[in-house]
Amino acid sequence: MIINYLNNWLDSLKELFSSTEKIEPDPMKYLIVGLGNIGAKYDNTRHNIGFDVVDKIAAQQSANWKSENLGSVAKFKHRSRTYVLLKPSTYMNLSGKAVRYWMQKEKIEKSNILVVLDDLNLPFGSQRMRGKGSPGGHNGLKDIDQMTGGNNYARLRLGIGDTFSRGKQVNFVLGEWDRQEQELLPEIIDFAAEACLSFGAIGLAHTMSKYNKK
Repeated sequence: MIINYLNNWLDSLKELFSSTEKIEPDPMKYLIVGLGNIGAKYDNTRHNIGFDVVDKIAAQQSANWKSENLGSVAKFKHRSRTYVLLKPSTYMNLSGKAVRYWMQKEKIEKSNILVVLDDLNLPFGSQRMRGKGSPGGHNGLKDIDQMTGGNNYARLRLGIGDTFSRGKQVNFVLGEWDRQEQELLPEIIDFAAEACLSFGAIGLAHTMSKYNKK
């Protein structure tokens, strides 16, 4: 009797799993990830410009941030697309765990992910979007590559310049913007926010053509 019961239970499980439809990613849903470090001491620093951009998008779209697993998340619709904004709470060098979690939770395909980050190798005020690429020494991108299985996702690099003396790179990256930079920063962040929305609205190729800026 026990054996029959177990066999019937196993048959029920097989039927349940075989009848469950595979849920496909939503091609109209996009994950925009701003990279940065959590905590007030990192506010207004060069390394947190990714946070600044997604904060700007959320404000423009009246999207409210909610503290969720592995990060703060805000959602909104724009031109029939659903956008999920993410600020990982894992600190910069461990961003990949949060990106992978929200990509899977929201069922967003990798081609619909855009990561916004700072770049020492680009002059201040410039921005460059690419569909994939090497981390270029950026530890946040390195972790995302490892946790998501490759570098085949879009990234928007925002130039912060390299005006620091030898051995002072960390201080420069984690330092606050100077007065001249702060005056120009709002325009730079606005332009980057437009590019992020464009990524979902008109696609990667057209957005690169329109918004890549030296």
